[in-house]
Amino acid sequence: MRKVLGLAVAMAATLLAQDAGAQGFKLGVIAFQMSSETHARVANAVEAAGKARGWDVTLLNSRGSMPEHAAQLDNLVQSGVGGIVLAMGKTVELDAQLAAAKAKGISVVTVMSGTSPHTLLDVAVDDFAAGAKMATYLLNRMNYRGSVLLQRYEGNVSTRARGKVLDAVLSENKAVTVLDAHVMARPQGWREDVKAGMEALTLKHQGKFQGIWASFDGQAFIIDDILREKGVKKGDVALVSIDGGQETFKRIRDPNSLMTASVAIPFEVMGSRAVEAMEAIAVKKTAKEKIVAGPVLMVDTVLVDGSNVPADGKWPW
Repeated sequence: MRKVLGLAVAMAATLLAQDAGAQGFKLGVIAFQMSSETHARVANAVEAAGKARGWDVTLLNSRGSMPEHAAQLDNLVQSGVGGIVLAMGKTVELDAQLAAAKAKGISVVTVMSGTSPHTLLDVAVDDFAAGAKMATYLLNRMNYRGSVLLQRYEGNVSTRARGKVLDAVLSENKAVTVLDAHVMARPQGWREDVKAGMEALTLKHQGKFQGIWASFDGQAFIIDDILREKGVKKGDVALVSIDGGQETFKRIRDPNSLMTASVAIPFEVMGSRAVEAMEAIAVKKTAKEKIVAGPVLMVDTVLVDGSNVPADGKWPW
């Protein structure tokens, strides 16, 4: 009886200690570019999930600046947080800072940032699979013939992967030709960059293209507005992108919008999964291998067009 009672007391003490540790847990969240809807959706979801657990959460915005991104991570490491979540972070460029975090026993979970030997895991979608969905859908809408314009971005691992899959799909469909492409140069001032580039291309090739591929929805919104100003009607050109969200669904439903389809990524779900993983591994001390088999925790995507776009804008899948 004494042994049973002692074990019960010990278990209760352990649970109380874990709960106290969870309540006092300090979490730092860094979004690379909060002006990007997707970065903001992840970061805000992480902040909300952390605060719902009673954690002390610090949310930072790097504003698309790599020096600021590195400095913010340095500051969080020095401040003694228990965990850090990076939303669309730059793990390769932050190798030294992430190594310092690991050396201090700070758990780091990333979202759509790529893997690192210094982080626990990356919550991500399979961008190659998502890229295949958007590329084949676009060509199918074009009946696998005609010309396309491309809006690319090579500075992010996800958008770069989508572009590589597009190139592979196009290489097997010779009846579809690429008229021209604009490559977004930088994260800072990206809206002006995309607008200037695509205004020039759509004017140069006016009436000669049947499809447009954009590496993320924010780019597609700008292209949609450009085409509408030129008097292009829905159905004249297929405009396909990736991300999903309230504005995307609204445009797909809008009879005046050129937005045709988007591969929807559940960014809020990804933010929540990042916090769940942080809680399990950093707070409850669960072995990482019980949470995910490898370095990436995968989340599914859904292609959304006029046939399945939600009427109320919510994520129903």
